Amino acid sequence: MKINTIDKTKKSENKKESKEEVIISKIRELILSKQLEPGDRLPAERELSEKFGVTRNQLRQALQKLEFYGLVKKFPQSGTRVSNIGVTALNGMMSDILQLQKPDFKSFVETRIILETNAVQLAAKRRTTQQMEEIQKAHKAYSEKAMKGIAAIEEDLMFHIKIAEASNNSVINSLMLIITPEIITHFITNKVCNKEESYLLVKEHQAIVDAIQEQKPEEAVQHLKDHFKELYKYCEQ
Repeated sequence: MKINTIDKTKKSENKKESKEEVIISKIRELILSKQLEPGDRLPAERELSEKFGVTRNQLRQALQKLEFYGLVKKFPQSGTRVSNIGVTALNGMMSDILQLQKPDFKSFVETRIILETNAVQLAAKRRTTQQMEEIQKAHKAYSEKAMKGIAAIEEDLMFHIKIAEASNNSVINSLMLIITPEIITHFITNKVCNKEESYLLVKEHQAIVDAIQEQKPEEAVQHLKDHFKELYKYCEQ
């Protein structure tokens, strides 16, 4: 699989606060000014969105990000509350979130390699009969399109997601689900897939499937590394 490096020459932009960052900053200010304390319930969405001058959808996206990092928590029928971890910790973590940069594609590739190397090894040890069937089904769906010269990016990545599921590690699986949409978008935008490689890629997938089926973790990892040889080259550039 050839990796297009077109995204490595992105134009630098002056950093401008997004609505999400504005909302997080304002919630942080409420905490620092003691208008919100650790453990307090946040005001209703309508009230907060009007107070911050943002839409309710923009507010929800910011709250989802804070929830992802454990800084707020939603409770059924009780609304969203500030995590009870202390003002100093909340302030520091929110500051860190506001300074986070959007990951570039190379970072996604490196993360994918790390995650999948562990996932395929665990899958070969832990996969259930049903999970093995799901992996084989995903492989078949990819193969049928790829061998006809049809772009099968989504089927390809679904195959790898099924391997992550078979690892029976919920964190690995969740992280794969987070990074996969970005990878799909990049592949489609930059037309990464090379139809001439389809036969080889199908064979590489089959080797991975066989190793997981036979529960041979070391072989599964080696076949994955062979499959990812172009990704390794890209990360070394």
